[in-house]
Amino acid sequence: MKILFLCTGNTCRSCMAEVIFNSLKNESFHIAFSAGLAAIPYSKTSLNSALIVKDEFGIDIKDRYAVKLTEELINDSDLILTMTSYMRELIIHKFPEYKEKVFSLNSYVGIEGDIIDPYGGNIDVYNNTFKELKNSILLLLNKLEEDKGIR
Repeated sequence: MKILFLCTGNTCRSCMAEVIFNSLKNESFHIAFSAGLAAIPYSKTSLNSALIVKDEFGIDIKDRYAVKLTEELINDSDLILTMTSYMRELIIHKFPEYKEKVFSLNSYVGIEGDIIDPYGGNIDVYNNTFKELKNSILLLLNKLEEDKGIR
C-alpha cells in the first residue's frame, strides 16, 4: 500500500510523518511518501525537523527537497493522509474523483483535531509535533494491521 502524507510545504510535518511511518512499519508492502500543497521549488526540510529525525531514527533528511503535490502522486497513492481537515477539503474540492482515499491523518485513526504546523517554532514546538505524529502513526499502523486481518 502506498501512503501519501500531505502538509503545506513538505518541509516539516509530512516529511517527518514519512520517516516515522517507514521506520516503524512491519509490513514491507507498505511504503510512505510525502508532498506539500504549496511546496516551494528547491526548499529543503526544516532544520528542526531534520534534527529530530536524525536524533530519533538516525536518518539524515537535511538535504531532502520538498515535493509539490501533483495529480499523478494522488493517482499513484492508495491512501492520502493530510495534516489538517482543511487540507483534505482542498484536495477533495480540486480532485473529487479521489475523495474515497483522502482523509486527515487524525480523523482516519480516530483522533480529533489537526496536526499543528511547527514551522517557525523552536525545537520544543517541533518535538511536540513529532510526538503527535508518532502517536497518530502508531495508531495508523495498528489500524492497517487490523484491516489486513479482515480481508
